[in-house]
Amino acid sequence: MAKTKEAAFIGSIDQGTSSTRFIIYDRNSRCVGSHQVEFTQLYPQAGWVEHDPMEILESVKVCMAKAVDNASAEGHNVDAALKAIGLTNQRETTLVWSKSTGRPLYNAIVWMDVRTTSVCRRLEKEMPGGRTHFVETCGLPISTYFSAMKLIWLMENVDVVKEAIKKKDALFGTVDSWLIWNLTGGVKGGLHVTDVSNASRTMLMNLKTLEWDKPTLETLKIPAEILPKIISNSEIIGKIREGWPLVGFPIAGCLGDQHAAMVGQACKKGEAKSTYGTGAFILRNTGEEVVHSTHGLLTTLAFKLGSKAPANYALEGSIAIAGAAVQWLRDSLGVIKSAGEIEELASQVDTTGGVYFVPAFNGLFAPWWRDDARGVCIGITRFTSKAHIARAVLESMCFQVKDVLDSMHKDAAGSEEGEFLLRVDGGATVNNLLVQIQADLLGSPVVRPADIETTALGAAYAAGLAVGVWTEEEIFASGEKSKSDTTFRPKLNEELRKKKVDSWFKAVERTFDLADLSI
Repeated sequence: MAKTKEAAFIGSIDQGTSSTRFIIYDRNSRCVGSHQVEFTQLYPQAGWVEHDPMEILESVKVCMAKAVDNASAEGHNVDAALKAIGLTNQRETTLVWSKSTGRPLYNAIVWMDVRTTSVCRRLEKEMPGGRTHFVETCGLPISTYFSAMKLIWLMENVDVVKEAIKKKDALFGTVDSWLIWNLTGGVKGGLHVTDVSNASRTMLMNLKTLEWDKPTLETLKIPAEILPKIISNSEIIGKIREGWPLVGFPIAGCLGDQHAAMVGQACKKGEAKSTYGTGAFILRNTGEEVVHSTHGLLTTLAFKLGSKAPANYALEGSIAIAGAAVQWLRDSLGVIKSAGEIEELASQVDTTGGVYFVPAFNGLFAPWWRDDARGVCIGITRFTSKAHIARAVLESMCFQVKDVLDSMHKDAAGSEEGEFLLRVDGGATVNNLLVQIQADLLGSPVVRPADIETTALGAAYAAGLAVGVWTEEEIFASGEKSKSDTTFRPKLNEELRKKKVDSWFKAVERTFDLADLSI
């Protein structure tokens, strides 16, 4: 993209829900070296999901070292040409650690964890505005999804956390804060920061001032001194210290994973992207305007590419279970041996045979917001095979995305121009059948870029922008349709589409009020 041909590399840490990657990009946004590792998912109780914070640190360290080795093996001198490192991470996942020892005081509570249901119900009853009490300030409803609820649970239920806060030895953060604090020195002067996109997912940041909201902190009894400093998505944050690969190189970009994907997809105002990972996340850039949804979506920050740059906002629909349903088929049921096998299995049948699967494993997020929902599979007959189930799992991902996009269209009524086009990315989109089903159910085109790992690319762009490797104009020009993009156009007729959507709604309704089923 850049005119100059001087060698320049940007590294990108991509810390996701199930794996960590480090990718090294050249000026032309091409990967010259990478490494990925999966880490352990911990399920202490039904509905609880945790990660070991120390394992996350180790996974980052391993990926950085191996990616550099891989790039070097291909003849690239990373140490001589690396300009900066960007970071992107799973959002909302919550940690509290000791300022003096650097040790986590509890496992990281993952974004999809629902242990805070009782906290949420209590607050809904106590707050004058009920579930939407904080929406005007932070754009988010009271939900198990967001960091503030997880932090309150830790403050109320974990003695070492209570004690550390009392002694002023506790630090709170999402995964970005935990990584940056450790990368920049840890107990020896590590920087306690978070970026505006991750902060916007805590329920504690004021969307307009981009600062921690004091009335919210007072209402929730959260001490301000444990919170990180909020910074932009693109600025030099600090340098990597001893004990890590790439010592001395600057960290210059930080975004939550879905915001990074927006930058990686170069989503301008009015454009939307859907990332298919463990969950699925659909964001539509609303420009510099804060738009509040009336159809079950979240108002969030999209990105702020520089300390003095304007903030872009977004409407978001979050889906808890997308690719995780494929993992469930693989790991819990043994229907497939690898995630990649699902396309071949599902392709053995032309339809689901009337089977509808709703993966409400931990409730339903947007646009339903039902934490009392649980998974169902309906329409099963003696004719049903594992191929029908596999296809129903793929369809469930696409139906959920359609539900969110339908809400987005309603919120944007009157402001949309031309044919709607959805940009997709994430590991699951290598599955051609999945993307075709998505186009069929939407009734509109879906575009998949040549590089589907746009989350890591977005973090690299943010870091590269901060150190002058790219300009903002070059980054957003990259979003213009490339010859290497693949466009999937709908093939399903409108009558059948409507019938399938009606059947899906029947299935969704059957998931409600099932959280108290007896074991």
